[in-house]
Amino acid sequence: MMSGKHTGMGPEAVLLDVGGVFLLPDVGHLARAFAAAEIPEPSDDCFHDAHYRAAARFAVDVDVDADWVGSWRRYLEDYALACVEHLDEAVDLDELHRHLDSEFADAALWTSPIPGAAEGLRRLADTGVRLGVISNADGLMAQRLREREILQVGPGAGVEVECVIDSGDVGVMKPDPRIFRMALEAMAVEPGSAWYLGDMPAFDVVGARRADLRPWVIDPLRLHLDRDYDRVGSLEELAQRVSSAPG
Repeated sequence: MMSGKHTGMGPEAVLLDVGGVFLLPDVGHLARAFAAAEIPEPSDDCFHDAHYRAAARFAVDVDVDADWVGSWRRYLEDYALACVEHLDEAVDLDELHRHLDSEFADAALWTSPIPGAAEGLRRLADTGVRLGVISNADGLMAQRLREREILQVGPGAGVEVECVIDSGDVGVMKPDPRIFRMALEAMAVEPGSAWYLGDMPAFDVVGARRADLRPWVIDPLRLHLDRDYDRVGSLEELAQRVSSAPG
């Protein structure tokens, strides 16, 4: 679906989130939280799916501006529930939440590359669309992505992008539209000519709309099919959508 000022025309630029798009939380850190709470550790796939399930509930009606602490607590509660709902035994979700909160407080948690994401990014770059990154992080996201040979500003082992706008560097975070405008200004792109792909609607759809970009959500579990924004299952699928959009 499309809304706002956007048409079916293809984008000049695609801006990308990092969490849920390129990286997921490191399962070693997450396993530590489960061990501390004395709860059986889920499989790696369960850990990864839990993020997307919790992110889907972090919907556009969640007002992070009004209640950041409560909104984030809800995400962690949904994440914890998604990790344990398959268990037959009762667990102390409050205790698990406390330990997960400690792990998620460290932005360095997001270090596990998503299989196929780097290849999907190369496919996206091959379409000729201009690329940039916007992330709520700690000022070190560009370094992490470069070290993992996913992407970098300028030449390198990964895909070349024009900017990596990290909230830890610029002092403003999604869904504030200013962080999106910083990327647009760095690339000299008009908002109506740009798409933004993220994973958490309350940050990414809300913020992109405020800045007049067309929002997309990455949705490998097909949890956003009935929403009023566009979704794709992977970067490869996004590349296909860019290629098939009218010029």
